[in-house]
Amino acid sequence: MKNSELHQRRQNATPRGIGVMCGFYAERAENATLWDVEGREVIDFAAGIAVLNTGHRHPRLVAAIEKQLQAFTHTAYQIVPYEGYISLAERINACVPVEGPAKTAFFTTGAEAVENAVKIARASTRRPGIIAFGGAFHGRTYMTMALTGKVAPYKLGFGPFPGSVFHARYPNALHGVSVEESLSSLETIFKADIAPDQVAAIILEPVQGEGGFNVAPPELLTALRAICDQHGILLIADEVQSGFARTGKLFAMEHYPVKADLVTMAKSLAGGMPLSAVAGRAEVMDAPAPGGLGGTYAGNPLAIASALAVLDVIEEEKLCQRANTLGAQLTEVLEQAQSQSKAIAQVRGLGSMIAVEFYDPETGKPSPEITRDVQQAALEQGLLLLSCGVYGNVIRFLYPLTIPQEQFTKALTILKQVLPR
Repeated sequence: MKNSELHQRRQNATPRGIGVMCGFYAERAENATLWDVEGREVIDFAAGIAVLNTGHRHPRLVAAIEKQLQAFTHTAYQIVPYEGYISLAERINACVPVEGPAKTAFFTTGAEAVENAVKIARASTRRPGIIAFGGAFHGRTYMTMALTGKVAPYKLGFGPFPGSVFHARYPNALHGVSVEESLSSLETIFKADIAPDQVAAIILEPVQGEGGFNVAPPELLTALRAICDQHGILLIADEVQSGFARTGKLFAMEHYPVKADLVTMAKSLAGGMPLSAVAGRAEVMDAPAPGGLGGTYAGNPLAIASALAVLDVIEEEKLCQRANTLGAQLTEVLEQAQSQSKAIAQVRGLGSMIAVEFYDPETGKPSPEITRDVQQAALEQGLLLLSCGVYGNVIRFLYPLTIPQEQFTKALTILKQVLPR
C-alpha cells in the first residue's frame, strides 16, 4: 500500500473540512515512534495532540484494555454501573486541585467535558454568563466554539453561536498584553456586557493549548480567584491539554497558589482511548439533578481501564519528574538557538509543555512561514512537530514523556539543524 493511493482515497471519501496535516498514513506505533504504510519511521513529537503522554501502546495500558475486553465493553454507566468508573473517580478526587471534597463525572471528549462544566456551573449558580479568554481553544461543539477565542479555522461559517459568552484578553507580554490590561478587559465586560452577578463562571487554560502554550502568570490566577470569590463566580480550569504530567505536575493548576472550582480533563487521561472528565468541588458537582449529566458512551469501560493504568504509569515511572527533565533539555536547545537567531522571539512553557515562537526579523511580525519551514524540514528528517498560536507562528512540543533518552537526543539533534540561524 502506498501513501499516494490512500491520499486519493481520502480525498474521495472524506470531506475537506477535516484538515489533515501529514501526507503519510500510520500503520503502527510504539512509544514515541510511528511507522507509515511504506515503512518510514518518524519520531512523534505530536502524540496525537497531547493524548499520548504515556506513549503509543504502553504495555500497561494494552494489558488493562485487553483484560477489560474479556469482561465487557459497554453497559452505559447510568444504566448498569461498574466498579472501574467509581475507582477512577475516587483516584481523581484524591488528586484534583480543588478546595475540599471533590466529585468527578466522566464523558468522552474534551469538548464534552467543557460543555458539561458549563452546565454544572450554570446549575450551581443559576446564572447564564460565561467569560473565556482570547486565544483560548475549548472545542468544536457550538458552546465550545463560542468559548474558543480564535476564529480561523474553528468558527468560520458556523455561526451564530450561543449567547451569554464573553471574552477577556489573555496576558501575553510578547504581544503587548499585560496582566493589568487583561484584568481591565474583564472589568470592561462587567461594565459593558454583563453584570458580575449574572456570570456563572470564568474559564481559562492555565497554559493555553492551541493559543500558543501561553502560560498564565500567577498574579492573573490570584486576581481571578479573588474576583470569583467576591462575586460568587466559579473558576473553571480547562486542563484538557495541560493535564496528566505534561507540565511537570499532574495538573498545571498545581503550579499556582490558588485552586479552581471545576477542572476539565481529557486527552492523556486515558492514553489514546476516548475519555474525558469534569472534577470539582462536591457541592458544585452535585448541582445538576439526577439525569442531568451522562451520555451513552460516557465513561466507557475500556477507556476507564486504560485511565486507571495511565495513573499507575505516571506514578511508577515518575513522569512528572521526567517531564521536567526532558523539558529542561529541550529548553536549553531552544534558548541556545534563540541566542543565535533573530527569528526566534520567545521560548516558553512549563515542564514539557514547551513552545517556541517565530517572528520575521525584517518585519518584526509573527511568521507562520518560518514555522512551516521548520516543520517541513524536521519532517523530512523524520521528526513530527505541531504548530499552534493565534498567528500560526508557534511550534509546540508534545513528545511522549516515556520517550527513550537516546531517541530524545536524536530528535534534539534534528531540531538544532532545522531551527533558523
